[in-house]
Order: sequence, then structure tokens, then C-alpha cells
Amino acid sequence: MTFFERLGDAVRRRGALCVGIDPHPALLERWGLPADASGVERFGRAVVEAAAGRVGVVKPQAALFEALGPAGLGALERVLADARAAGLVTIADAKRGDIGSTTLGYAAAWLEPGAPLEADALTASPYLGVGALEGLFAAAERAGKGVFVLAATSNPEGAAIQRARLDDGRTVAAAVADEVAARNAATGAGHGLVIGATIDRAAFGLAPEASTPVLAPGFGAQGARLADLHRLFPADALVLASASRSILQAGPEGIAPAIDAAIGELP
Repeated sequence: MTFFERLGDAVRRRGALCVGIDPHPALLERWGLPADASGVERFGRAVVEAAAGRVGVVKPQAALFEALGPAGLGALERVLADARAAGLVTIADAKRGDIGSTTLGYAAAWLEPGAPLEADALTASPYLGVGALEGLFAAAERAGKGVFVLAATSNPEGAAIQRARLDDGRTVAAAVADEVAARNAATGAGHGLVIGATIDRAAFGLAPEASTPVLAPGFGAQGARLADLHRLFPADALVLASASRSILQAGPEGIAPAIDAAIGELP
């Protein structure tokens, strides 16, 4: 199956909610866990356990594991392994992006089958050129996986670059989206875009195609409402509504009910 088919199947079976796995120090404290590798591992594995059978997709935030060095990456390895074993689609939110052999290194780390940090998809930055991500795209396609390319992010600092106009009149965000859509049209792979749920898509020149999946962070704590998913994005688009803190702050005993409540808010 292509990544597009796998992702579509997960959303049909379990809905559009994507649960972030973001072990921020403040959340670890709220959960009564130490701010070390053992704490982030217990946190991550508990989120996976609660998410399994409720949603189809989880998204670990790699930076919060990396911050703890090799032990933190080992914790992330085990969280990802748990998620795979539970049948969840995993999106590693690592925002990688480079050129040449370095890109191939990231591909080997995150997308090659059997790699310790193997995930089903990886977020990537296109600002060295979408073409520079060729190694990630190719590795993902060989393995039936995907790459989610940053197009229009919810942080205000990003707007000046992403809304800038090219000589042909398109915004940078639209040009990124067009290149990803063209790749999908050529391969059928189903690579996606990261588009913040709190941004005005029209201001960024974006009109996502149904063949381009969207990872939409910004629901919950950042202000977007899950109930508004079909107002914010076309109903026929394959959109993952990503929520993290609004669910995770419920704590270890409350996370499963919080996931159920979030699912209930979706249209």
C-alpha cells in the first residue's frame, strides 16, 4: 500500500484525530514524572497505550526526546516501537531538511525499515528547496511511507517567508504545495503538507488538493476547535487534526477520556 492508502485507511477506521506525544517538562511534572529519559519514556508509552484502539495516528515530538541525549533517543525508539506494535501510524515530528548525503542520512535514520527510529512519516523543512528533499521522498516511497513538508506554519515568524511572492505570483507556501502535489501525481505516494489550523489559508495562497494529505497542528491549546475541522479545511481533504497539550494535560489517568472527548468534538 502507498502511504496515502495507509493513512486514508487509518482515518476511515479511527477518525481524523492525531495525538501528539510531547513530553514537555511542565507536562512531565503534571504527570508526576521525572524530567529525564525514564520520565519521557513512561510518558510516551502511556500515551501510545491510551491512543491505541482510539485513534489511527500519533506524532512524537522528537526534540523533546533529543534534549535528553542518547537515553532520550532510546526512549523515543521504544515509544515508536510500541506504536508500531499497536498498529498506529507514526509521524516523527523532527522537521529535518538538508542536502545531498546529509538528507540521505536523515532518511536512513527515520524512514528505512528496521531503523531504530523508524517511523511511518517524517516532517521536513523545504527551505533549502523541495528538490533537496529527494532522498527523503525516495526512501519513503520505497518503504510505503510519507514525508510531511512544512508549507504554512502557525508561528507568526514564518509568515514573512511563507507568504512571500515569487516571480510567477505564487506564494512560497503555494509553490511548496505545488511541488509536493506534483510528486504525488507522479508517484502516487501521498506525501503531505503541514498547514497550521490557525492560519488563513487564502492569505498563504493555499488550496490543498484532495490528493495531498494535510497535517494540521494547532487544535486545542493553540486555539483551533476540532468541531471546526470542515470549516477550516475542505471536507474531502485527508486532514489530520493534531492535538497535543489539550489532551496530554489530562494526566495519566485522564488521557484516555481526554482522547475520547476530543474524538467526540470532531465533525
